[in-house]
Amino acid sequence: MYENNWDSLNTRPIPSWFEDAKFGIFIHWGLYSVPAWAPRGNYAEWYGYHMHNKDNPTHQWHIDQYGEQFKYADFVKDFKAELFDAKEWVDLFERAGAKYINIVSKHHDGFCMYQSDYAWNWNSVDVGPHKDFCAELKAECDKTDVKFGAYHSVYEWFHPLYLKDPEEYAVEHLIPMLKEFIEKYQPHTLFTDGEWEHESAVWHSTDFLTWLYNESSVKDFIVPNDRWGKETRGRLGGNFTSEYGMIEGGRSIEELEGKRVFEECRGIGASFGFNRIEDLGCYTPAEDLIEMLVDLVSAGGNFLLNVGPAADGTIPVIMQERLLQIGEWLAINGEAIYASRKYKKSTQKEVCYTQRDGNIYAFLKTFPTNEVLLNDVEYKENIEVSLLGASEKIQTANENGKLKLLIPALNPDKIKAEYVYTFKIAEKQ
Repeated sequence: MYENNWDSLNTRPIPSWFEDAKFGIFIHWGLYSVPAWAPRGNYAEWYGYHMHNKDNPTHQWHIDQYGEQFKYADFVKDFKAELFDAKEWVDLFERAGAKYINIVSKHHDGFCMYQSDYAWNWNSVDVGPHKDFCAELKAECDKTDVKFGAYHSVYEWFHPLYLKDPEEYAVEHLIPMLKEFIEKYQPHTLFTDGEWEHESAVWHSTDFLTWLYNESSVKDFIVPNDRWGKETRGRLGGNFTSEYGMIEGGRSIEELEGKRVFEECRGIGASFGFNRIEDLGCYTPAEDLIEMLVDLVSAGGNFLLNVGPAADGTIPVIMQERLLQIGEWLAINGEAIYASRKYKKSTQKEVCYTQRDGNIYAFLKTFPTNEVLLNDVEYKENIEVSLLGASEKIQTANENGKLKLLIPALNPDKIKAEYVYTFKIAEKQ
């Protein structure tokens, strides 16, 4: 049994499935997907907050497009999700090689993408599309090896009780709502957020986590994160999180390495929620995303990559393309990613490593010519090296006790891999 304090709660190990999974899909989708607008480089999912700030460009844009009398809640009528198909979504995520999802069940606007007793008439079942998106996605995930998980904001910008008394809000609204969601949908992940305004004591975070770890129906497999109070990111809770390479207060993602299983989240573009004014230049190329995945996994982390569907329930084609490009790479190189563990921090900028089942995997971001010296791998006579996605064996040599790869002339048409090249280093049996 875990006690109701951080010292005890932090002893709970991260369930191994999460460390094995490596790659997940974040989904930011809600009422903010109707206007789907923010100045480039900003988060479109914050529309409902920024539209009230006269100093923010969203305020004037909202007036110009919808008029001064148009309220955020009025977007409900246009949030129809008429083209949403949970099976198509999960099939896409599966083809992308993702092993889990985090659907935003409730963002800071308080609107729930499922039916909740704590959000009467402010959820996707009671109003708008009249669909329980969490239930539909969970049902489809349960048919695959993609695990269902969720994001849930701990605060709500304009909830009357939160504005009156944040601690009373936590006790009477937040904690019961979280428990309702957990028992109803039994998610494998719980990505909380919005914690930064108060210490974890105000949110009663340890009260909830004590229940989650000891009594809930998901206590044996759920993976919560570290966003439980303004003092907790990268320090307390479940898996540690970073966002676009940063933790909070300007702290770098590198501070998380070696402390605990961590997870980097980011969008394919600059926004999590769909932003219609982002152009091609705003979207990260597949090569860069795959390099991020390799860098994170070699450092002991996971990659949670976000898609922002449109209000009609479709995932923008460019996002689909990026996911499928990652999936094609993982289909060839997945053995070096899934269930792997950190090998050692590379001393060479152009090389990084993982290890699994006694094998070492060396990743190179440019295709090598002639030879490559791996300064961090000891030479052994019984070593056998292969390039994933190619049939030819790679010859080796000993250079001052380190492993040198002798790269033959390879026909590019016979190499299935691209972007990042994976060399498997195994000992002959």
